[in-house]
Amino acid sequence: MTDDGGSAALEFITVGVILLVPLVYLIIALGAIQEQMLGVEAAARHSVRAMALAPDAAAAASDGDAVLRSVIAEYGIDPETVEVSMTCAPADVPCPSAGVMVTLTVSARVELPLIPSVFGLDRAAAIGVEGAAVQKMSRLWGAG
Repeated sequence: MTDDGGSAALEFITVGVILLVPLVYLIIALGAIQEQMLGVEAAARHSVRAMALAPDAAAAASDGDAVLRSVIAEYGIDPETVEVSMTCAPADVPCPSAGVMVTLTVSARVELPLIPSVFGLDRAAAIGVEGAAVQKMSRLWGAG
């Protein structure tokens, strides 16, 4: 009963697998969350910048939407989960307009990898990410 010959390799493999599998999954999940986080931040930043460079409100809306769709596609974000909100300061003027501070917030939900869609587990195991960007509109924006 005191002979331990040959059992170290088996113990190492068993403990290694028990510890390694969750660690690998954690790395994969954190990578997916980080990618989506960078995506929503880039979508907010580039969209509001495109709006600020547009000559008027109609062009700002179309340019901002085009840039938003492009960044969402580039980062592989599910368009169904994306929510966009825009606010302006001061609040008593039309948004966007000349001289205001535009805040664009983009949020999405990241589904964790390898979670089955049985009983809605994939939706329950989703993580919300949000990115926001602020841009000062020119005093002469929309004037010409």
